[in-house]
Amino acid sequence: MPAQNFSSVVRNCRGTARRAPTTHPRIIKENSIWRTALVILIGFATIALANGCKSKSGGGPVAAPLPEVTVARPKTQNVTDYVTFTGNTAPIDSVKLVARVEGYLEKIHFTDGARVKKDEPLFTIQQDQYKAQLAQAEAQLAAQKAALWHAKTELERYKGLIKEDAASQIEVDHWHYERDAAVAGVQSAEAQIAIAKLNLSYTVVKAPFDGRMGRHLVDPGNLVGAMGQQTPLAEIERINPIYVYFTINERDLLRIRQDEKATPHQPIIDRTISAYAGLMNEKDFPHEGRLDFASISVAPTTGTLQLRGLFPNPDFSLLPGLFVRIRVPAAERRDALLVPGDAVSFDQQGEYILVVNEQNVVERKGITTGAQVGEDLVVTTGLSADDWVIVEGLLQAIPGRAVNPQRSDNSVPSPAKAAPASN
Repeated sequence: MPAQNFSSVVRNCRGTARRAPTTHPRIIKENSIWRTALVILIGFATIALANGCKSKSGGGPVAAPLPEVTVARPKTQNVTDYVTFTGNTAPIDSVKLVARVEGYLEKIHFTDGARVKKDEPLFTIQQDQYKAQLAQAEAQLAAQKAALWHAKTELERYKGLIKEDAASQIEVDHWHYERDAAVAGVQSAEAQIAIAKLNLSYTVVKAPFDGRMGRHLVDPGNLVGAMGQQTPLAEIERINPIYVYFTINERDLLRIRQDEKATPHQPIIDRTISAYAGLMNEKDFPHEGRLDFASISVAPTTGTLQLRGLFPNPDFSLLPGLFVRIRVPAAERRDALLVPGDAVSFDQQGEYILVVNEQNVVERKGITTGAQVGEDLVVTTGLSADDWVIVEGLLQAIPGRAVNPQRSDNSVPSPAKAAPASN
């Protein structure tokens, strides 16, 4: 082997090192990224393969769970059908107190708006003149009685004298006339006394009945009843009991009359019909009364019949002129179907409820509701006792779609909710 110097050896070593394969750091980083991506792809493929195998073994993809709703059958109950109206209260008696005699108003005996009793003094008009007129009438009566006594005495005397031919028949006839004239004078004087007493009684204006006073219209010191005119002094109303007037339309009237014919009860005119009233800020109908009047004909312009109810009002809580809600029983309805009021919805087609059929599919049923019983509504048409009504979960129930119904009791319970606040 020929000898080589150190320089050639070094060149050969450098050349060998230059030709040896090397890996750049950037290449190492890119290879690492690709290996990571490959591992992720293999993982997804494994999961997809596992799901595919699982779906093949289960027969199809897993479906989303059906929405749960609560269903119940309508409640059957014997209820009374009511008709509701809006009416106005009115006093049972209303009187405008006036001055019936002329004089100065001396005193007012009541406070405006106070409750008064029958025959309680309310106003006093100057009495001196009428007391003097009464005394004058009494004096005239006394004079007429004296004249009557004198005429009777003279008549008896002349009757005796004529028997003795001591007097003429003319004188007897004269005293007969004087006696009869004195009798008439006594009667006239007695009538004047009655008039004087009546005028004197008019100076004290009394309450004609138990009631409530309005405000006084004339102050003391004013002249009232002048020139024969009746000066209004105040107004008094009797509001215990109180009237409530309302009207019924022709359709409801005919329906009630038809129900009366089909119901084995006494005719409506021969029995007492209860009525219930409630103010606008009261819940339900706390005031109980009865119907006491119905108009004899239907108004042709409005097609309504006026009715009137009579209601006790011992605490004067019902004031004249108030708007009140009236509920009157129409006819008894047996085996009525009731559903909770929250289960009834409304749309452009009217009232409806959602039911679940035998295939657990939601269906829409149009209904007609009647009277309200508590929180429930009477369904008159469109519902049968075998229907399963959706009472909870209405937001998840869509007509035509399947649901998972959870059946409750055989009768529909009203969902519990807070009582509405009174206004």
